[in-house]
Amino acid sequence: MNPSKVDRNHLLRLTDLPNVGPACEKDLRLIGIRVPAQLRGRDAYDMYAQLCLRTGVLHDPCVIDVFLSITHFLAGEAAQPWWAFSAQRRAHLAHEPMQL
Repeated sequence: MNPSKVDRNHLLRLTDLPNVGPACEKDLRLIGIRVPAQLRGRDAYDMYAQLCLRTGVLHDPCVIDVFLSITHFLAGEAAQPWWAFSAQRRAHLAHEPMQL
């Protein structure tokens, strides 16, 4: 969903979250996430690694940005577009490259 349309009081489906559409919903379901509450306290980088391992495909790193956007949102931050997290992801991976 577009971050500007997210209603924090109405988070029943995964697609109610910022930046989550049908494709991302499918990815989240592949790693066992069915409802938004299951994302609380999750690590976006770990979720990405799980997705890559589950599918056998190295996904675009922008998927991490989406995962960061939803985990930060569920931690109480404002809804932001996924690309607002790209610099954070790049900096993180520069210091801690992912091992899949």
